[in-house]
Amino acid sequence: MVKVDLITGFLGSGKTTFIRTYASWLIKQGYHIGILENDFGAVNVDMMLLQDLEGDRCELEMVSGGCDRDCHRRRFKTKLIAMGMSGYDRVLVEPSGIFDVDEFFDVLHEEPLDRWYEIGNVLAVVDAKLEPKLSVEADYLLATEVADAGIVLLSRTQESSQEQIRETKAHLNRALEQVGCSRRLKDMEILEKNWAELSDGDFQQLLSCGYVPSDYEKADMEEDQIFDSLFFMHLCLPVDELKRRVEAVFRDPACGSPFRIKGFMQVDGDGWIELNATRHETVIRPISRGQEILIVIGERLCKGAVKAYFPEAGV
Repeated sequence: MVKVDLITGFLGSGKTTFIRTYASWLIKQGYHIGILENDFGAVNVDMMLLQDLEGDRCELEMVSGGCDRDCHRRRFKTKLIAMGMSGYDRVLVEPSGIFDVDEFFDVLHEEPLDRWYEIGNVLAVVDAKLEPKLSVEADYLLATEVADAGIVLLSRTQESSQEQIRETKAHLNRALEQVGCSRRLKDMEILEKNWAELSDGDFQQLLSCGYVPSDYEKADMEEDQIFDSLFFMHLCLPVDELKRRVEAVFRDPACGSPFRIKGFMQVDGDGWIELNATRHETVIRPISRGQEILIVIGERLCKGAVKAYFPEAGV
């Protein structure tokens, strides 16, 4: 049976960066892997960020959002059925940062997937600089994403103080308590190491960490009414100006609470840049190919206020 790993985590936590690190190690060990990207929006930017991994031992597939929960579940199952015939040793599923983890478990226990796949590991990525105060809804999602994790990986630990890391750990356990989950994360279940320094032993630990079945109080919450994604097409700006405007959106309370801004922009006629920004940092780097799109993902976004920063773009 093919093992399936779920790599979950809140928006902007660093899931795609970790997937790149984890997948690269698996490929070096000789695994034939499939990566299933499941983005919140209708356009899958994270899949494009992983395009350099594609080759004989790694294939990328996607399930796009932009539909209701039942439709999304059918798309997810259909894609896994198709991937079941591809001869993978392992499948990595990267869901959106806004995702009901129970969907992963439920779908993999349905026929015929239960005959082809088995759940391997649940890995949850959490920013070591986690915001101290999140909304009730955001804390709920955070708790549900770490509740079943075999290991929680803290991102950006090399940029974080020990006090920030301690507060993030405490925040996770408070969030679990708030949703009525009896689990409390122990230090041995949290990996707080710079990912550039992960050893073969660390990867072997991740490869065999499994998951921890946990119960919690399910909230009657319509995530798509709270969390949203805005799309801006065909944006053309000087790179420094793009960076300035993106950072201004994060600072402007009229825009709502953006978690992540990501996308691509064409520069110098035939070149491309990738933008990946959170409240803490804005990363812009060259990329071989892209798509003319900028996506803003967040909580209770105000489309008009965000649009005012990118008047040149189509929507």
